[in-house]
Amino acid sequence: MTKLNILTKEEARMRMNTLGTLHRPFFFLIDFDESHCIVEEPSAIPTDELLYVFPKATNVSAAEKKTVPVPQKFTWKPNPQPFETYQRSFEIVHQNLHRGNSFLTNLTCATPVDTDLSLRQVFEYAHARYKLWVKDCFVVFSPEIFVRIEGGMIFSHPMKGTADASSPGSAEKLLADEKESAEHATITDLIRNDLSQVASEVTVTRYQYLDKIETNCGPLWQMSSEISGCLPEDYADTLGDLFFRLLPAGSITGAPKKKTVEIIREAETYDRGYYTGIMGFFDGKDLDSAVLIRFLEQDADGKMVFKSGGGITFKSKVENEYNEMKEKVYVPIY
Repeated sequence: MTKLNILTKEEARMRMNTLGTLHRPFFFLIDFDESHCIVEEPSAIPTDELLYVFPKATNVSAAEKKTVPVPQKFTWKPNPQPFETYQRSFEIVHQNLHRGNSFLTNLTCATPVDTDLSLRQVFEYAHARYKLWVKDCFVVFSPEIFVRIEGGMIFSHPMKGTADASSPGSAEKLLADEKESAEHATITDLIRNDLSQVASEVTVTRYQYLDKIETNCGPLWQMSSEISGCLPEDYADTLGDLFFRLLPAGSITGAPKKKTVEIIREAETYDRGYYTGIMGFFDGKDLDSAVLIRFLEQDADGKMVFKSGGGITFKSKVENEYNEMKEKVYVPIY
């Protein structure tokens, strides 16, 4: 990120407020710890360092599209941490759940991957609603909306619940799964409470709908809900305040949020960095943002590491959670 201006949380908050007040478009990127942030007007972002794609905004020009050949075949061999290592982290989370310190904790892992794909190839050819490439650092192909602001309304779409979609009846099985339903209900309630801090008339407008995501390892179901609320007319004047009140994202932490983040730091064996942070784009009037999941990072030695995880509840079984974490180590190139 040599050419990118990295801001502190306070600097980012103030700059988002200023640009929002002026109704000037800007892109923003915030890491999980909220300590490394980027807030830039589109023209100031060097496209040889950072590229983004949103449904209605991108800085990828025609000349920059498909700069590398499409991979007809590619190597993709995850090397997940040993089950025993995952189990130790799981037990820390489960003990805290039984003590009443958390109702739901999102536990994640870092998985080394042997692949001949470059970060740029993944960015260019992955199918996803939101994509981000940061040169020699990481690539994101996220299906998860954080919040959208449109016409004075704020919307969030927490995503919790994953299942293999290749077998008949798999959608019905996911919707009927007690553990997945409890996890989803907890996160929906948490996000509803989060939005109530910044909006009025907050309500769940769609509950437990499914999206099918195609991957190089087969299709997956992802379960989401939609929550909406009304923002004050002058919300753009305090966009930075609004966003940092909502962070970190509830879907990748848990409930209650503050204590659960402490449990995450104790249980996880690596630093999340930008993984599970957020990125967004404000067009001067409306805003769209995404949670940074489906995350492939390049370390200092050029090795690739995929970060993934899932929510742990009282009803979670360690073997199932370990397998879910591994299922999410994929690229949507097909």
